[in-house]
Amino acid sequence: MSTLLENQNWRYATKQYDATKKISETDLNTIKEAVRLSASSYGLQPYKVIIVENPDIREQLKVAAYGQTQITDASQLFIFANDLNIGDEAISNYINNISQTRGVPVAALAGFSDMMKGAITNLPTDTRNNWSAKQTYIALGNLLSAAAELKIDATPMEGFNAAAFNEILGFDKLGLNASVIATVGYRHEDDDTQHYKKVRKSQEELFITL
Repeated sequence: MSTLLENQNWRYATKQYDATKKISETDLNTIKEAVRLSASSYGLQPYKVIIVENPDIREQLKVAAYGQTQITDASQLFIFANDLNIGDEAISNYINNISQTRGVPVAALAGFSDMMKGAITNLPTDTRNNWSAKQTYIALGNLLSAAAELKIDATPMEGFNAAAFNEILGFDKLGLNASVIATVGYRHEDDDTQHYKKVRKSQEELFITL
């Protein structure tokens, strides 16, 4: 546990990356697996995770992220895109996955399926999309923690034009929306931010025990 806390103190939202340093395939797969194993409501994972390495696409996305250099200089760019208007088909696919993974007949999962469909598909569209967007932040948290464990730098980012990202990446045709993004790679030695003391609320101020 002490190592986990040390790594959380080590990490920061990297402002300047060393563009010459790339993440190994092994470490990238570890981060991807940590994201894949993230918790989500019902276990449904109502999102896709797009990893952008293509430099031309990243140059376009940097413009849509107000010129932030992390977009192009980091080793990889992760885009967490929530499913829009998620409905019965996605839930049925999830039920089939449970059936195959656990060796349970689909019929035995009918109650769970009906419960999810009733709870999700009856929501107003805006509420449903807001719900799926919130799920992406849980996966983002796992990415940040996994990267810190590997001593890989990461920057969670909301400062981007989601509509422009959606257009550049063709998300509108896929029923997706760019919810939140993260860059991963290695800090540049000239990034002064790495030397700043971490500022957080104290436990006394943050936590309330009832």
